[in-house]
Amino acid sequence: MSIAVNQPVPDFTAQATSDQQVRLSDLAGKNVVIYFYPKDNTPGCTTEGQEFRDREADFAAANTVIFGVSKDSLRVHENFRAKQGFPFDLISDPDETLCKHFDVIKLKKLYGKEYMGIERSTFLLDTQGVLRQEWRKVKVKGHAQEVLEAAQAL
Repeated sequence: MSIAVNQPVPDFTAQATSDQQVRLSDLAGKNVVIYFYPKDNTPGCTTEGQEFRDREADFAAANTVIFGVSKDSLRVHENFRAKQGFPFDLISDPDETLCKHFDVIKLKKLYGKEYMGIERSTFLLDTQGVLRQEWRKVKVKGHAQEVLEAAQAL
């Protein structure tokens, strides 16, 4: 079952950094940005995280929390988060449960080889957990600002 814009996102629970369980229903009353990215410590993923980090205060002022999601382990996430100074938590999804929930596992190509991987995607949920906007096949440059503007408009 894929999620759809202007529809409630089914509740989920996921393990995140800071030794926490993220439960969507616990975030009621806040807007939520969930951005999926392929891998920690790679140039595009690092830049994307830095852009969200650098606007975190503006997101907080817009009553919006941010979560990054990849298949990396919590240990790798904790190191990546500390190294980059991310004020938001990263969700570990090694079995692709959340990735499948949001339908971000896609056929990709690298050096002529095909494989299944995370398509860089971002989802903005309102205070009631309704998906208000989605971005697929994200280009990193300027993306966090675009998401911020959408969050401020909610």
